[in-house]
Amino acid sequence: MKLLRYGAAGQEKPGVLDDNGQVRDLSAVVPDIAGDALCRDSIARLKGLDISTLPIVAGTPQQDFRLGACVGSVGKFICIGLNYADHAEESGMPVPPEPVMFSKWTSAIVGPNDDVQIPRGSQKTDWEVELGVVIGTGGSYIDEADAMQHVAGFCVVNDISEREYQLERSGSWDKGKGCDTFGPTGPWLVTPDEVGNPDELRLWLEVDGNRYQDGTTATMVYKVPFLIAYCSQFMSLQPGDIISTGTPPGVGLGMNPPKFLKGGEVMRLGIDRLGEQRQLVRAFDL
Repeated sequence: MKLLRYGAAGQEKPGVLDDNGQVRDLSAVVPDIAGDALCRDSIARLKGLDISTLPIVAGTPQQDFRLGACVGSVGKFICIGLNYADHAEESGMPVPPEPVMFSKWTSAIVGPNDDVQIPRGSQKTDWEVELGVVIGTGGSYIDEADAMQHVAGFCVVNDISEREYQLERSGSWDKGKGCDTFGPTGPWLVTPDEVGNPDELRLWLEVDGNRYQDGTTATMVYKVPFLIAYCSQFMSLQPGDIISTGTPPGVGLGMNPPKFLKGGEVMRLGIDRLGEQRQLVRAFDL
């Protein structure tokens, strides 16, 4: 099942993608793709619907109407750094002995095709295609063996990063990760039964038609069940929380010389079975 949110920013409605690629309105069934609607019982109830009886939203999603982030009212946006050995190498950093954790502020979350805004004064805005894991059933101290039972679904995340703010301005990575529009999420939240093995997904990202990232989740150092269990040691995980699991090589920081976004570029990215995103990059307007 591919769950989604559609409509103007701040006014999104819940929907589901049918087998013909049309959006069906879920407003009469759940108030949003958020919170308790992501719990195991609620997802099971949604899967039991005859979605052919639901109202059709006219047009093609991502072309004729806007999709919002595929999860609403996100409580925590947890990110994992340096989780691909080859990305750590291109960054000039060792593979960490434990997962590196940081946060993106939830105000960074936007739809999969919304514009990305370069922050004022930024010289080093970068891209990162990542697999997002959305929590459905919350918990603390989750056993790794049970971790997948806590997953509502998976999605595409672009973990946009300002490298100067992240690495050169002192303090944690967070200040370079959570700028407004730095968290495009979606287009859909895809339930685990349609994804299969999350360790076998291809990720890719292009800027102006040039492919810079082309990797696979098979090379992740720390896998999804371990990451869920690990994060739950430090905080309770709750329905709608997102864990973004790291990026493969090919980011601008790792190039020689480095390549960063200046404004006017178009990013296009995707993950097998999870859909695609497309964003226009906008320079900061004084």
